[in-house]
Amino acid sequence: MNNKSNYSYVGVAFIILVFGIIFIPKIINRISNNSIVEDDRLNVKNEKHTTKSESDLAFIEINGEAKKVPSFSFTNQNGTLITNTDYKGKVYIVEFFFTTCPTICPKMNNNLVQIQNTFQENEDFGIASFSINPEHDTIQVLKNYAEQYGITNPNWHLMTGEQADIYKLANQGFNLYTAQEDSVEGGFEHSGNFALIDKNGFIRSRIVNGNPLIYYNGIISEAEGLDDDGQEQQITMLKEDIIKLLNEKL
Repeated sequence: MNNKSNYSYVGVAFIILVFGIIFIPKIINRISNNSIVEDDRLNVKNEKHTTKSESDLAFIEINGEAKKVPSFSFTNQNGTLITNTDYKGKVYIVEFFFTTCPTICPKMNNNLVQIQNTFQENEDFGIASFSINPEHDTIQVLKNYAEQYGITNPNWHLMTGEQADIYKLANQGFNLYTAQEDSVEGGFEHSGNFALIDKNGFIRSRIVNGNPLIYYNGIISEAEGLDDDGQEQQITMLKEDIIKLLNEKL
């Protein structure tokens, strides 16, 4: 009986010894390398990520990367040089237009004025309007246009510059079609859509039927509701999404 007890004690001692040899150095090494602390940090990061103030608006991705507004530098209606960095920290809408446009531009800019007035108390909201006919749309012409439409938001810049640079920004930077075409009314073709930009300069959009809307129709007003083809207005939707982006953190 005593011999069996001795064997039992020896067995237990042997197991403890083996555990100590195998596992204790690993535990010590893990502590010395801050692995346990790092796990705790990861848990905190995950918790912070899930509680971060972000909206449900999608980032527009091209080749797996979120599409950001390219760098630009143009002169506004007050003769001030404006770049993309002037919009940093602001939610803003981008449009391409020209002041002598006889068709969609008046509708687009009336809608933008209506949006401007909705957010007139918010300093973090702006609009970027790029003229696709800069030869005609001088600083003074743009200033007169701003007064005519009641443009009062200090963050609404009507910009002019080199035509080639503006067209590159439209066609490549935003994929919003723009072209000079003498055969069409007004002499220019361009998209009637608005792009919505977040505080960090990324193009954003809501998801509709599982896909990003990408751009918002800027032609149909809230008052109209529908166009002749039965397409619904998206200005209300745009206003809702502006609010979502304004509530996001930088």
